[in-house]
Amino acid sequence: MLQHPTLDQLKHLKLHGMARAFTELGDNAQAGELDHAQWLALLLDREEAERDDRRLTYRLRNARLRHPDAAIEDVDYRTPRRLDKALFQQLARGQWIARKQNLIVTGPCGVGKSWLAFALGQKACRDDFSVLYKRAPRMFAELETGRADGRYPRLFRALTKANLLILDDWGPDRLNADQRRDLMEIVEDRYQNAAILITSQLPLAKWHDVIGEPTFADAILDRIVHNAHRIDLDGPSMRKAIAKNINPNDVDHVEGK
Repeated sequence: MLQHPTLDQLKHLKLHGMARAFTELGDNAQAGELDHAQWLALLLDREEAERDDRRLTYRLRNARLRHPDAAIEDVDYRTPRRLDKALFQQLARGQWIARKQNLIVTGPCGVGKSWLAFALGQKACRDDFSVLYKRAPRMFAELETGRADGRYPRLFRALTKANLLILDDWGPDRLNADQRRDLMEIVEDRYQNAAILITSQLPLAKWHDVIGEPTFADAILDRIVHNAHRIDLDGPSMRKAIAKNINPNDVDHVEGK
């Protein structure tokens, strides 16, 4: 069967979504009732939708979220943990990312800090922001290794160019001199240029001691806390509560992990 020349043109122009829609419409007897404008609108809608899907897939892959399926629509507001629903829903709109502000999420182990960060990161990807997730201890380890093998400039660029950098599991280990300098450079480069989301079991009042050197600590915290939004969680471990009611193998896939 000969292929329609328009289909060849669409594929040549890499308009693959339009090409698929063109084929489907050609196989649909009712499509003959559509006028030219309606055909074109359907083709364009499909192309736009498929490009959006590819862009989201690309952003999620580059974000490296541990749970990319975490979604703001699945957030549990019923469990008592001092999560302000109105505040979180406002943050989910992403205006703080567009304004290059920061977000600090603190609370004890198991109350869902990381999961909320994943959900906000996934929503940011859906809103066409670039996102990068890092566990703070692993980030420092990678930078240390990068100094030795020459990857440091590339690693540093990745940490500074994303619209949203998620630093998970900050503290409680005290930073060494190299880690303080690394954090200072990252925070300085991102200050008023891009957003940072930090999760930590430590209350903000103890971060100064974790950074260590007072001059560095003052400079770093001033840039992180200035215009930062805060979510201070408290309550029993959701992870333990969930584990009592479901298969332990499924705990990683639910809110609270």
